[in-house]
Amino acid sequence: MSRADPFPVADGHRGVPSRIVSRVRRDVPLALLDALIVVPAYLIPLALRFNGGVPSDRWRAFWLFLPALIVIHLLCNYLFGLYGQMWRYASVQEARRVVLSGITSLVLILLLVTVVGGRGRPIPLSVIVFGGASAVIAFGGIRFQSRLFAFRRRAVGERRTQVLLMGAGDAGAQVLSDILRNPELGLHVVGLIDDDPRLRGQALHGVTVLGGHAAIPALARKRNADQVLLAIPSATSDLVGDVAGRCEEAGVSLRVLPSVREIVGGRVTARDLRDLRIEDLLGRQQVETDLASVRQLLRGRRVLITGAGGSIGSEIARQVRDFEPASLTLVDNDETHLHDLLVTIDAGRTKSVLADVRDRDRVLEVFREHRPQVVFHAAAHKHVPILEEHPQEAFLTNVLGTTNVVEASTLSGAERFVLISTDKAVRPTSVMGGSKRMAERIVRGLPGHGTVLCAVRFGNVLGSRGSVVPTFLSQIASGGPVTVTDPDMTRYFMSVEEAVQLVLQAGALARGGEVFTLEMGEPVNILDLANRLITLSGRVPGRDIAVQVVGARPGEKLHEELVDDEESPEPTGSAGIVVARPPAPDPASLRRDLHEMELLAREGRRGELAALLRRAGGGVVRVPTVVEEVS
Repeated sequence: MSRADPFPVADGHRGVPSRIVSRVRRDVPLALLDALIVVPAYLIPLALRFNGGVPSDRWRAFWLFLPALIVIHLLCNYLFGLYGQMWRYASVQEARRVVLSGITSLVLILLLVTVVGGRGRPIPLSVIVFGGASAVIAFGGIRFQSRLFAFRRRAVGERRTQVLLMGAGDAGAQVLSDILRNPELGLHVVGLIDDDPRLRGQALHGVTVLGGHAAIPALARKRNADQVLLAIPSATSDLVGDVAGRCEEAGVSLRVLPSVREIVGGRVTARDLRDLRIEDLLGRQQVETDLASVRQLLRGRRVLITGAGGSIGSEIARQVRDFEPASLTLVDNDETHLHDLLVTIDAGRTKSVLADVRDRDRVLEVFREHRPQVVFHAAAHKHVPILEEHPQEAFLTNVLGTTNVVEASTLSGAERFVLISTDKAVRPTSVMGGSKRMAERIVRGLPGHGTVLCAVRFGNVLGSRGSVVPTFLSQIASGGPVTVTDPDMTRYFMSVEEAVQLVLQAGALARGGEVFTLEMGEPVNILDLANRLITLSGRVPGRDIAVQVVGARPGEKLHEELVDDEESPEPTGSAGIVVARPPAPDPASLRRDLHEMELLAREGRRGELAALLRRAGGGVVRVPTVVEEVS
């Protein structure tokens, strides 16, 4: 058996490293082409200088200096990195190198001619200047030709998507440049749209600004556009909604850049464009978190989340993980949801616990073992019509379960406890709303013993399990009909990410007994929402997808509210978040109401329990007569 050759062999060149062979094969042809370019670059200006009749002494001097001219140009090109580059992706930086190489070459050639020729230059100054400039232009041309003509290349017979690009600012320029540089994206920009009248008629990368967004329908027809790209990361929801309406009128699709906070590194490309989402049309600016205060709350702390497998709980877990807690304990009574969450989350400092918040002893055991410092209580039953049929389950989970978790938090010395509540707790008419109202009053009425207790209340969460948007989308996907309960029904909406940011911010702002809400803007009409979702799916409401009004379900209100008469919301100092400090409930009356609810639940008297929950006159669960210490 022969020993392996200690030196790599590249294509038959023994003893020569393959990378050297590869570089020689790549760069030598380009250097030879540069050398050939130098000859006509100086020869043509010389002939023009003497109108074709070049004196013999000038010819001799030129041919003597030509090798030096070639060497100087090639040397400067090498020193400034004009070899070994991937010119298909060249940018302004590479263009600057070409120019600097040419200037340096010109200076060196002038010095050489002056030193050798003295006062009588063998080559006229004009020939040197025009020859050097011609050489630089040619060097740049052969290197940038792939960039210059890339936008013209496309597969034979392939039709690119004709797009109107809205936004002639920095983001729009970056997206347009990326589209021109990458023909494989299959996009062809037929015009720019910008609402700044000063830009009308001006061109960006050779594409003209045609008008403002009000002209989208006319421009789309005139330019045969298939799509509008909204390249304004700071666009308000009002602007997005207006542009979406214009696109609907024109019969073209709309894609948008995400918000500034969603773009990593501040650099945008055409690949960042995404389909329009319903949260882009919420009618208000989404809240941004004060990251510093949340980081101070969570970093290095032991955090526990109940209902961690649910829509809100799982998003809380993902966002909390990014703030580097000392430990993260995920509690849920559904093993499938818990398993699915663990698959998507870093298991490094994460612990999972399969437990039911309705089991007081089990909850105390979990808190005794993990001793959380910050608790987010998201475990709850939330579907209004189902809980109308099962009020005892609403009581056991939403009321008794909250009591157990609050009690365990205070006994184990937790610093913060945040209850996830709902706008349905305001003047409740349903079992679900009444049970969450009771949960809020438990948080306000149960002694904290050093634990800061607060509640966070918000409206419908886009994308959460069972909410109206996923329901509508499922109905649309199956061909309809889309069922609307009442044409006048309205709801407040927020994204899952935004809801969780409110929860985390509330945990940082709480001092005890508060109810935090979000400035939700104007409520959204559910019928309008259904029609908009059908349109965004590329279909026509009433023609492609039927919309049926089926009537309100048991327990549903026509309109939801965020605060009631006993609450006076005030700004918190954090943009978009307000706080109310309702009076603490009377412990005696709350104990009485809770005791009655517990008896009704145990005896299975569902009708009476449902009525009592809807009235939500209760408050705190039993207040322990002796404060137990968790050992």
